[in-house]
Formats: sequence, C-alpha cells, structure tokens
Amino acid sequence: MYQALVIHKTESGVSAAVETRDESMLPEGEVLVAVDYSSVNYKDGLVVTSGGGLVKTWPHVPGIDFAGTVLESADARYAVGDAVVLTGWRVGELHAGGYATRARVKADWLVPLPRALTTRDAMAIGTAGFTAMLALDTLEQHGLQPQNGDVLVTGAAGGVGSVAVALLAARGYRVVASTGRAETADYLRALGASEIIDRSAFAETAKRPLEGERWAACIDSVGGNTLARVLTQMRYGGSVAAVGLAGGAKFESTVIPFLLRGVNLLGIDSVMCPTGRRLPLWERLARELPIEKLHAMSSEVRLDEVPAIAQSILAGHVRGRVIVSLAP
Repeated sequence: MYQALVIHKTESGVSAAVETRDESMLPEGEVLVAVDYSSVNYKDGLVVTSGGGLVKTWPHVPGIDFAGTVLESADARYAVGDAVVLTGWRVGELHAGGYATRARVKADWLVPLPRALTTRDAMAIGTAGFTAMLALDTLEQHGLQPQNGDVLVTGAAGGVGSVAVALLAARGYRVVASTGRAETADYLRALGASEIIDRSAFAETAKRPLEGERWAACIDSVGGNTLARVLTQMRYGGSVAAVGLAGGAKFESTVIPFLLRGVNLLGIDSVMCPTGRRLPLWERLARELPIEKLHAMSSEVRLDEVPAIAQSILAGHVRGRVIVSLAP
C-alpha cells in the first residue's frame, strides 16, 4: 500500500485528496521507486486544479517530477538502493506522477542522481531548475558569454526564474531580474541579480520593430507581450530562451529583430529532452548551482498541502521553489 494525492473529475470540477492505494494500481514500468520528494511547478498547478487539459485518464495521480530510491528494477542500469530523479516525459500528466510514496516508471525516464545532490536537493531544483539549466546551456551553445552583456530573466521570482538568476550569477553574468513583485527585490539580489526592473517595463506593445539594444540574452518564462517587447530590445546576435507562458501563449512581433539583428528565439522543452542530454545537465547543476542559494529559495510542504499551493502558484503568489515531502 502507498499514499498518493489523487485528483478526481466531478460534475462540479476537479477535487483532490490524499488516498491510500494498492501497489497493483501503479502503472507499468521497469523500475519501482520509493519517492522521497516531489515539487510544485506551474504545470502541477494546472493539473491539480483543473487537469489543465493535460490529464486524459481519471482518477489521476499528479506530480511532474520526483526523486527517491529504487526498490525494484528490471533494468540493468538501476539497482536496488540507487538514488534517482525524474522530470518530464509526461509523467504527472498522462502517466501517474510523483505526488505519491511509490512510483513505477520506465527506466529510460530516470536519471542517476549526482552524488553531490540529495533527493531533497534534486526536488529543490526539480523541473523548474532543470528547465533553467537547459535554457542556460542552450544559450551558451549559441554563443552567450559573460562579457557579451546583461542577461534578462523575466518572471524572476518564480521557480525557473529563481534558479536561472542563481545559475547565471554563479557563472559570472550580470543579471537583470524582471518581476511584478517589488517585495521580492531583496530576495532576487541575494540570489545574484545586479538590477531589478518592474515587469511593467514590458507591458506596453512596442511602437517600433526595433528599440535600443539592451540584452545579450534573456530567459523568458512569461511569453505574451513581454516576449514580443524583449525581442525588440535584443543586442545584435543575442538569443531569447523561451521557457514558459505565464503571461500568455500568443504574442505579436515582426521578423525585423531576426533579419536586422540576427536575434535567435530558442524554444526550451524540458519534457521530452533526450535522455543523453539530461545527465550532463544534472551534473552541471550539481557543480554550478550554489547550494546555499538553492536552500534559500526553497520551502517545504506536506502532500496534503499541495492543492492550496497549486492555487497559489497559478495566482503568481509562490516565490522560488516548493518541495513536497513524501515522508510518512
């Protein structure tokens, strides 16, 4: 038997409650994991509160990531007792997820946990932090270096933004953090931001296809008009890593930034990121993300507190990372 947060679809909407389930209810997979921790990401907020159009089978166990210890394995890559982490692969959406004390998944979806990280650290990073690392790695593959100039992080006080600020600062970049929450300024400076700007700077539609060159790169978790405005302000050859859509999925722009300034718009998808790329990124996180900053941006909740946190993260009230403890 195991404990899980289960969401049910009813006539009045979606309900969520912690339930006791038999292990026979777990899906198929080569590896059974005792889950220590999960986390709350923006997508988790969508799934837990409404299904977000992502859940196809009800009832459902959400949780798009988890870290824990292997209990059983039919795959030679993993042995009983191995520490592992999982993010993505539609787990928590189409496949039962990490808001449970047990998870059974395909071996291909797992990553061996770097020795420098605990399972709690792994979920302080979680999907949001892995996405931030993927964005930084992709920007650097497209030529970003600290001497290129300021790097903008939008939605900086959220999960992806917080880890992005800390990673960039640790790498020697000058980070400008954009946020709509003035009260998070000291928090963002402690993570390494050199400058804080209000998100209202990007609220108005650009009047010209090109504005003054400001940003060498941007990690954007907002989308919408913010993304459109940022594109007009990119420096020549700069890149924007688009990681989220908290401000909207649609944006209006022109091809001028791409044609006259050689700007790159880079899509960042951590869900189906190839297996071979994942471990090097986790190893970079273990080496480069300052552990004290990771702890400073993280808070911990119990499984039964997740529904309330899910509402808060959609409302933009959650700062940093929220870890979900699956301890008895």
